[in-house]
Amino acid sequence: MPSAYHAIFEEWSPPIFLTTMTILTAIVYTRGWFAIRKTRRAQFPDWRLASFLGGLAVLWLSIGSPMDGFADTSLSAHMVEHLLLMSFVPPLVLLGQPSVPLLRGLPRPVLRYIIGPLIRMKPLRHLGHFLITPVVAWLLMNIFFLSWHIPSAYDFALEHELVHDIEHLCFLFSSILFWWPLIRPWPTTLKPLGWMMIPYLVLADLVNTALSAFLAFCGRPVYSFYLHEPNPFGASPLADQAAGAAIMWVIGSLVFLIPVVFLTIQMLQPKGRSGYALD
Repeated sequence: MPSAYHAIFEEWSPPIFLTTMTILTAIVYTRGWFAIRKTRRAQFPDWRLASFLGGLAVLWLSIGSPMDGFADTSLSAHMVEHLLLMSFVPPLVLLGQPSVPLLRGLPRPVLRYIIGPLIRMKPLRHLGHFLITPVVAWLLMNIFFLSWHIPSAYDFALEHELVHDIEHLCFLFSSILFWWPLIRPWPTTLKPLGWMMIPYLVLADLVNTALSAFLAFCGRPVYSFYLHEPNPFGASPLADQAAGAAIMWVIGSLVFLIPVVFLTIQMLQPKGRSGYALD
């Protein structure tokens, strides 16, 4: 166990592309945040900058740090990685109201000749509006979540680095779509759905609970990949699977149910707003 544990740190090196893109995104957002803050100071307080940069930091931690190496040899570490990608990075990034600051932070030639024409393309705008509708966003997130946890797909992703990267992109992209109707970052035109967001979250929690319960109580290792890899924590494949299921079950449920409580209290207030946003 100690040798497997230390080998992960010895083999790790910062991923150049991910690290570079994370830093550049942070610079672009920060530049745009300072620019828009001059005219919308109340709308862009310091915590929004901290939230967006925190989301980028968690993103890098989950797939750019040695944690990714642990995820390759431990199911419980892999579940932590997935939780960070799907349940922590998207809300943090969206609470930063990223759309306008990212656009304002880009160099003018890039915005004028590349991003601007893309934004003005009606098919792309219609596609974007379609993807963030609650039904579509909910289905995409949960379909990707369940599909990538099918044993054959899960093992194949771990055996092929490119496929593993695609898996991470699917989780991140679909989870941003999932959290979008809840947070509704400005300047989205998506209308609030009020009480409908309660089943939206509860049903997502049921999907997470079902998968977690299966992994916890099936009584056998589900993913054969871990049978051939030395566990860095010295746990057996079955014990590691049970630990990963517990992490996904408990923390995953809290991520869904805490907003349910928040929204319920907010909408029960006699003089509350007719709309809502988790901001």
